[in-house]
Amino acid sequence: MHIFNKPNYDFLRWRWHALALSWLIIIAGIATIVTKGIPQGVEFAGGTVLILQFDQPTSVQQVRAALDKSFPGGGQSVIVQTYGDASRREVMIRVPQVGAESGASLSTTADAVENALKQGTVGTFKRSGTEIVGPAVGRELRSKGLQATVLSLIGILLYLAFRFQFSFGVGAVIATIHDLLITLAFLAFFRYDMSLNVVAAILTMTGYSTNDTIVIFDRIRENLRSMRRDSLNQVINISVNQTLGRTVITSGTALLTALALFFFGGEVLHGFAFTMVVGIITGTYSSVFIAAAIVSFWRGSGPTRAAAHAPATTVVAPQQPTRRSKPQRKARAS
Repeated sequence: MHIFNKPNYDFLRWRWHALALSWLIIIAGIATIVTKGIPQGVEFAGGTVLILQFDQPTSVQQVRAALDKSFPGGGQSVIVQTYGDASRREVMIRVPQVGAESGASLSTTADAVENALKQGTVGTFKRSGTEIVGPAVGRELRSKGLQATVLSLIGILLYLAFRFQFSFGVGAVIATIHDLLITLAFLAFFRYDMSLNVVAAILTMTGYSTNDTIVIFDRIRENLRSMRRDSLNQVINISVNQTLGRTVITSGTALLTALALFFFGGEVLHGFAFTMVVGIITGTYSSVFIAAAIVSFWRGSGPTRAAAHAPATTVVAPQQPTRRSKPQRKARAS
């Protein structure tokens, strides 16, 4: 299936614009994270999450007022928000307190929340979901998630350095770090919780972006052998154009799937689907503009290395036919 008919776009021409846009988003994301932070899910921060389904429509303000009156410590640190489809009349309550690390006392916070709501006369309800994570478990999950991300980056660098060249590995790792920073920036902008689902989406996006980058790098390597006398920038542009149709098809189908999960997957998958949507877009963008640009910066824009080390050929001028001199007549002896 051909989408483009012999495309010939100069992608490297826009590399400085792409880098400026990326730095703008990353700096804004860092500023947001420093000032507001990234909300952490119950898996990392620890706490108790209750999902309650009410028989009658109940507002978030009514639930919060009941918690402020009866729940120990007040409701200042308690997060209350609607959950899922409005027709189900569900409310999610997150309390950062769990009590003991293990045993029957883990459920005391959940029972206290239910008792506070019953005393506040907010209506009848039933518990449809509970999630309880202790502080020690949250710290362990946070460290394991960070280790998984760092080890994946190291593995990408070693594989590409062995499979291609070190400059290609550096380009892929920088592009992957770029994708992580952009994704974290958007998570901070839209205030999505950093949960295990989001970490899984980040690692999935990392692998997807790396695969897209490897396809482009493999085409660059093939063209370096057949275009030894061309500049590296020209080889990169031609390679990206040759894989452009494949990139659009694979990224487009993956993006449609992530959008379907975002709109129809429910509240539980919102963070995962949002991370996948941002990751697919920025992963495709970084494979075309960031990774290839890093290789160009690293190796220079002159003739390719293969051309520089190619044996010089000596051009031999064709020999001109020589005229035969006429035999000189012997001088007569005087």
